[in-house]
Amino acid sequence: MTEPTSKPNVNGAINGNGNGAATTNGNGNGNPVPVKAQLYNPNRQVYRPQSQYNRRRRSNRSLCCCCCFWTILTVLAAALLVAIVGAAVYVLYHPHQPEFSITNLRIAKMNLKTSTDSPSHLTTLFNLTLIAKNPNNHLVFFYEPFTVTAFSDSVQIGNGSLPAFDSGKNNQTSLRSVLSDSQDLDTDSLTSLRSGLKKKKGFPVVIQMDTKVRMKMEWLKSKKVGIRVTCEGIRGTVPAGKSPAVASVINSECKVDLRIKIWKFSV
Repeated sequence: MTEPTSKPNVNGAINGNGNGAATTNGNGNGNPVPVKAQLYNPNRQVYRPQSQYNRRRRSNRSLCCCCCFWTILTVLAAALLVAIVGAAVYVLYHPHQPEFSITNLRIAKMNLKTSTDSPSHLTTLFNLTLIAKNPNNHLVFFYEPFTVTAFSDSVQIGNGSLPAFDSGKNNQTSLRSVLSDSQDLDTDSLTSLRSGLKKKKGFPVVIQMDTKVRMKMEWLKSKKVGIRVTCEGIRGTVPAGKSPAVASVINSECKVDLRIKIWKFSV
């Protein structure tokens, strides 16, 4: 009996296993199948997947930039709103700063004692009368106690105070204060004070007042702000005997240094 002859499968493909066997196609002609060459591009960037840390860092950076943007935008909007409110208040009410004037200054004592054995000593006593005026029809001032200081050629010659008070709308308030001092003078202060006392028109006197004030206009009110009132142009004379000398205040002028901060709504 004749054994059946095994025939190769012409429809299949024999793959090479690295031992020299060729790869044939399935058309039965025995020709090797060409292998496609892989092209290598040295300029091609290698893909590296981003780590979770880098993604989280980029997300935090974006969030920070967004917060900064909205913060700046909010500040600019608030500043614009304040400017609009301030402009509206100024146009509607025309606010003015308070006014101060010296009406009388009596010098009851102005004693300067000099000695070669001890420092020069100054003793003074002044009676001050002034007027605080509020020229506004819609603005009220609330003053805290004043600190009053008198100077002559930059030498301090008196200290005093004024009580706290309220200055109503379009109102005038008369105030009185007693200034006094007793101190030893150094060489520079003595020389400067003596030079002023020898002047024919009288020695110059400057009154300086410091306090804090709060302002209220309708439903708006300000925080307490510092205020300084400086009155110049006063000429004083040394009293003769027990009678006080009256200083000349005709040419006196008071300047107000007032810094208004941002307004806020009253509660």
